[in-house]
Amino acid sequence: MSNAYLDALKQRRTQYALGRNVSHSRQALTGLIQEAIKHSPSSFNSQSSRAVILFGEQSEKLWQIAVDEVRKVAPAEGFEKTEAKLRSFAAGVGTVLFFEDQDVVKKLQDQFTLYADNFPVWSEQSGGMAQLSVWSALANAGVGASLQHYNPLIDEAVARQWNLPPSWKLRAQMPFGSNEGGFPEKTFMDDAERFRVFG
Repeated sequence: MSNAYLDALKQRRTQYALGRNVSHSRQALTGLIQEAIKHSPSSFNSQSSRAVILFGEQSEKLWQIAVDEVRKVAPAEGFEKTEAKLRSFAAGVGTVLFFEDQDVVKKLQDQFTLYADNFPVWSEQSGGMAQLSVWSALANAGVGASLQHYNPLIDEAVARQWNLPPSWKLRAQMPFGSNEGGFPEKTFMDDAERFRVFG
C-alpha cells in the first residue's frame, strides 16, 4: 500500500553534518516549524507544546551556553571532542528549542483530577509528536536536523538568555541546516520481535 505520509516520514534521518546552504528563507522555515507544531496532536487539545526558534547568532549563543554548562560537569580530559560536537550543532542555520508548558499541565490536573497523574505523561507524548512533526517537515523541505537533549543542564541559562516564562520546561533541542553529509543505511529489528497482530 503506497502512502504519502509514510514516504515523507522515511525522509526523516539524523543529520550531524550541518551547513548553511539552505535556500529557504527564515520566514519560510519559521512558518514550516510553526505549522508542524500547530497541527501536532495533544491530549484534550491542550496545545501544551511551545517552541523558540533561533537563527544565526542566536543559535550560536545557544550552543555556546551548552559548551559552558557541559564544561562545568564534564571531565576536562577529552573535553575537546565534546566541545567540537557541540559546536558542530551551531554550524547550521538555526535551532528549535522545544518546551512543554507546565501551567497547562497543572491546569488540566486541577480540572480533571481523575487523570491528574497522566497529564505529565501525555504532555511528554505531545511534545514528542511535535518534535517528530517538525523533524519530518524539515526533512521533506530538504533540511537536515538532529534531536539533542542538553536539558536540564542548560535550562536556567536558556531561560535567562531569552527571558522565557518559568512554566516553560525545556525538553529538546533540534539544530537544523543543510545536509552536508550522507546517511548510512538504516537497519531494523525483525518485525516478529516488535509486532503482534490478532484477528
